[in-house]
Amino acid sequence: MADRLIVLHKDHLPPNRERLECLAETVYVTEGELPLFLPGADILLAWWPLSPAVAASWPADPAKAPRWVHVAAAGVDPYLFPALTGSPTVLTNSRGVYDEPIAEYVLGLILCMAKDFPGTSEHQRRREWRPRDSERIGGRSVLVWGTGAVGRAIARLLRAAGMRVSGAGRTARTADPDFGTVQGPTSLRAALGEADYVVLAAPLTPATRGMVDASVLAAMRPGARLVNVGRGPLVDEQALTDALADGRLAGAALDVFTQEPLPADSPLWDLPGVIVSPHTAGEVTDWRGDLADLFLDNLTRWIDGRPLHNVVDKQLGYVMDGSADPAAGH
Repeated sequence: MADRLIVLHKDHLPPNRERLECLAETVYVTEGELPLFLPGADILLAWWPLSPAVAASWPADPAKAPRWVHVAAAGVDPYLFPALTGSPTVLTNSRGVYDEPIAEYVLGLILCMAKDFPGTSEHQRRREWRPRDSERIGGRSVLVWGTGAVGRAIARLLRAAGMRVSGAGRTARTADPDFGTVQGPTSLRAALGEADYVVLAAPLTPATRGMVDASVLAAMRPGARLVNVGRGPLVDEQALTDALADGRLAGAALDVFTQEPLPADSPLWDLPGVIVSPHTAGEVTDWRGDLADLFLDNLTRWIDGRPLHNVVDKQLGYVMDGSADPAAGH
C-alpha cells in the first residue's frame, strides 16, 4: 500500500506533481484543512514552511502522527515544538537548495551598501548628477555568524571577492577550510569589534533566539554594518533600531524580520543606511523545482528504505554534517 502524503501549501503547489502522485497517495491541503488530514498521514511535506498550522494541528495521539516531516526550507524553527521533537518522527529540511543563492544575495547586499547603490538610484530618480566616492570591499573584514552550509557558501564567495573572512559558531577552531578561524563564545566579542560587516546565517533555535542584543550591537565596531539572512528573531529589532538611529552602526541589510511581512509602521523602513527585502535571499529562478527535486529524491529513498538526506537533529534544530540517517528509511 502506498504511503499517504499530505502536502501543506499556500500560494503555490509543487512542480512535477505527477511524480509525487506516482510515488505516494497525495493530498494537497491548506492551513485550514490540515487538522482534518494530518492524523494518520505517513508523510508531511511542508511546502508552506513558515506555517504555524503544523504545530497547531499535530495529532494528540502519537500513533496518528506522521512518521516523516519534510520542510521546504533550510530553517525548521516552526517545527521544533515538543510533540514533534519528542516523537520518533523523522524531520528533514531542504539544506543545499539555498546555499549559493543566499551567498550571492549577501555579496550583492554588501556591494550595495559599500557602493551606495540606493543613493545612486535616488539621485537618478531626482535627475541629480552627484559624483562621489564609494567604499571598497576588498580587504574589509567580515564575520559570518553561523557555520552551516549557508554560512560556508557565504564565506567562500566573500573570500573570493577579496574580503577577510572569519566565522562564529559553537566551537572555536582554526584552519577551517572555508572560514579560516572560527570564533567561539569566549572570543566572539573581540571579533565583533574588528569586523566591518557581520553576517547572520545561523538557524533559529532556543540557543540563538535574540543572540544579537544591545550588548552585541555595542560590541560591534563603530560604523560597521549588519546583514541578516538567517531568521528575524535572531536580532533584538528595537536594539538594532536604536543602534542605527544613534549612528553607532553605518547600516544594515535585513531580509528577515521578527514579524513578516514587516509592519508598515516599522522604523526600519525609513532609517538611513537600511536595506529591507521581503525574505527573498534564497529565491531564484526555478528554486521551487530544486526544492521539489530534493524532496522527490528523499521520497524515493524513503520508499526504498535507504538513508534520508538532510536529517535534522531535533534537539539542536539543524542538520549536522554527514547527516544521512540509516534509521530514517521507510
